[in-house]
Amino acid sequence: MTRYVIKRRDAGIPRIDYRAELNAEQLAAVTAPGGPLLVIAGAGSGKTRVVTYRVAWLVEHGTDPSRILLVTFTNKASREMLRRVEGLLHADLRRLWGGTFHHIGNRILREHAPALGYPEAFSILDAEDARDLIRSCVRDAGIDTRAYRFPRPELIQDVLSLSINTEAPLADLIATQYRHFETLTGQIVEVTERYRKRKLQDGLMDYDDLLFNWRRLMAEKPEVAAYYGRQFEHILVDEYQDTNRMQADIIDRLAVHHRSLMVVGDDAQSIYSWRGADFNNIYEFPRRYADATIFRLERNYRSTPQVLELANASIACNERQFTKILHAERGPGPLPALIAARDVFEQADFVVSRLLELRDAGLSLNEMAVLYRSHYHSMELQVELLRRGVPYLVRSGVRFFEQAHIKDVLAYLRLVNNPRDELAWLRALKLLAGIGPQTAHLIYENLSPAADLPDRLRDSATTALIPARSLTGWRGFVDLVSDLHQKGVKDSPSAQIERVLQGPYAEFLRSSYANAEARLEDIRQLAQFAGRYPATGDFLNEVCLLGHERFSMRDGVYGEDVVEGSVEDEQVVLSSVHQAKGLEWRIVMVLWLADGRFPTARALKDAASLEEERRLFYVAVTRARDELYLCYPLLARERSRNVILTPSPFIEEVSASLLDRWLIETEPVEDPRCE
Repeated sequence: MTRYVIKRRDAGIPRIDYRAELNAEQLAAVTAPGGPLLVIAGAGSGKTRVVTYRVAWLVEHGTDPSRILLVTFTNKASREMLRRVEGLLHADLRRLWGGTFHHIGNRILREHAPALGYPEAFSILDAEDARDLIRSCVRDAGIDTRAYRFPRPELIQDVLSLSINTEAPLADLIATQYRHFETLTGQIVEVTERYRKRKLQDGLMDYDDLLFNWRRLMAEKPEVAAYYGRQFEHILVDEYQDTNRMQADIIDRLAVHHRSLMVVGDDAQSIYSWRGADFNNIYEFPRRYADATIFRLERNYRSTPQVLELANASIACNERQFTKILHAERGPGPLPALIAARDVFEQADFVVSRLLELRDAGLSLNEMAVLYRSHYHSMELQVELLRRGVPYLVRSGVRFFEQAHIKDVLAYLRLVNNPRDELAWLRALKLLAGIGPQTAHLIYENLSPAADLPDRLRDSATTALIPARSLTGWRGFVDLVSDLHQKGVKDSPSAQIERVLQGPYAEFLRSSYANAEARLEDIRQLAQFAGRYPATGDFLNEVCLLGHERFSMRDGVYGEDVVEGSVEDEQVVLSSVHQAKGLEWRIVMVLWLADGRFPTARALKDAASLEEERRLFYVAVTRARDELYLCYPLLARERSRNVILTPSPFIEEVSASLLDRWLIETEPVEDPRCE
C-alpha cells in the first residue's frame, strides 16, 4: 500500500512570531508535538490565547483545517476563536470543524441518523415542543394527574436530562434527589419510555439526544467511529473541566486513532457538578492517557499579587487537584478586605456605601460586581440599591422580587390584605390544578363582595364553581386562606409567609421545578426579611414601591441620584458566582461568606462537595482585578430566631496576614440645633 500525503502549498511558511507573542508556558503548550496534552490553565492565564494559537500553529505546520476538531462550550466562543485564528493567518477556516458538542453532534447525525433508525431530515425539538410531547405521553399513559400531583412536563424534562447527562438510571436519580416522587417512579419511567419511542417514531430529537445519539452512534457503529477517528487528526477541547461523562467518552472514542488530543481547562474552576459536569474527567485524564504531557499556565495577567495570594492559599486546601501557583504579572494593590457586618442590613449598607465611594473616586459602576453563592443572598442588597437609587443589573436571573415563586407567595398575602385585589386572586387561583383564567375570574366575582372571606370560600355557591378535579386542591387553598386570617398571623407578614410554606404551595413547587429546594429557600429568606415589618400592609407597600416608585424599569433600575450626569446604562453587576465564571471586574465584592451559607451547610457534610465549594470561592476571588471585598453578617434570622454566624471556613483556613480586616462604624448624625 502506498501512502500519499497532500502537502499544502503554504506549509512551512510561518507568519506568526510565536516566541514574541506568547510567554514561555503558553509557547510550550502551543508548539507541543502531537499526543495527549493536558493544559491546566489557571485563572487569567491566557487559556483562549493558547487554544487560538494552537490552531494557528497546526494550520501553519501543514494540517488541513478540515482535519481539526475544536470543541467549545458555546458557539460564540468557537466563532471568536476562529475569528482570531483567521486574523492571525489571514486565511479562510470555514472547513475547520468548530462548535459546541451539540453543534458537532448535530452535524454528524445529519449524515448518519438512518443508522439509528432516524431520518436524515430529523427535526430538533425546542424546549417548549419537548414539554408538549411529554405532556402528550402523560395523557397516552392514562395517568390521572387530577387524582394526585404528578410532576409537570417541565420537571420530567429536567430530571430526564440530568439522568442522561450524568448517566444515572432514572429510578436511582428519583430515589436520591426527588424522593417526594419515589412512589411515582414506575409511571415516570413509563412516560419517559413513551417519550423516547414517540421521538424515534416521529423522527424527532431533543437537545440531549444530539449527544446521546452521537455517543450511541460511536458505540454501535464502529465503522462510523473509525471514519471520524481518522478524519480528526487533531482534537482540541476547551473548558474540559465542565464536560460530563458522555462528552468525555465521545472525545476518547474520536481520539483513539491519532491520539493527538489537547484538552484545556482548570480543575480549580470545576463548579458545575449539579449540572452533570464530572470533575473526574479532567482530574483522571493522566490515568486514561498514561503518556499525556501536562502543561501548567500559572502567569496571571488579570489580578494583583494580593488577590492571587489569597486565591492560591485557599485552593491549596483542596486535596484532589493539579497543584499550581498563580503568579501576578501586574503590580501590587491593596489587601483583600474582610468585613464583618452586624447583620444582613448593615452588610447591604456597607456594600452600597462603598460602591458609591468608588464611583465618586472616578470608577464606573460597570467596573464593579457583587457576587454571592445563592440568589437569595442578594435580596437585602437589591432593596438597598433601590432605596439609594443605584442602578444595577442582575446576571443570575431576574430581580429577587420579580421571580415567579416570590410573586406567587406575595399574591397570597395581597389577597388577604386586600380582598378586592383581583390580580392577586387570579394568580393564586390559577396555581390550583384544573382552574384556568375563566374559572378563576368567576370565583373572584363571587367572592368580591364578601365581608367574611373564609366563610364565603366554603359556602355552596363558591364550591359549585369549582371543577370536580380541583376540589382537593381547593380545600387546601381554603384552609390556607383561613389560616392567613387568624389572629397573630394576619398582621405578621413573616408568619403568613411561613404558613404558605407549610401549605400546598411547597408541594406545587416540588412538582413543578427541578430547583424547587432553592426556590423554597428563597421563600424562607423572604419570611426572615419580612420580619422587620410590623404589618403585612407595610411590607407589601414597601415591596411594591421599591419596584416602581421613582424608578424606570428599562433594562435595569435607574435611580435619579446616580443617573443624573452619568454614563447611560452604567450599572453595577449582581451575579451568582456560577454565572460570573469567565468574567472579571476591577472591583469585586462577595456576600454572605459565613459558615453554612458559603459553603452551604449541606456541603460541609461531604468532602467532595466541600472541595467544589472551595473551587467556587476560588472562582469568586479570581474575578477581581484590583480590589476584593469579602463580607459576612454576624447575625441572621433563621426560623423566627436570631443566630450568630461565624466566618466561612474558607476565610478561617487562610493566614490572617492575607486579609485586611475592616471595622464598620456608623457616622453620627449631626443635630442641627447645635449649630
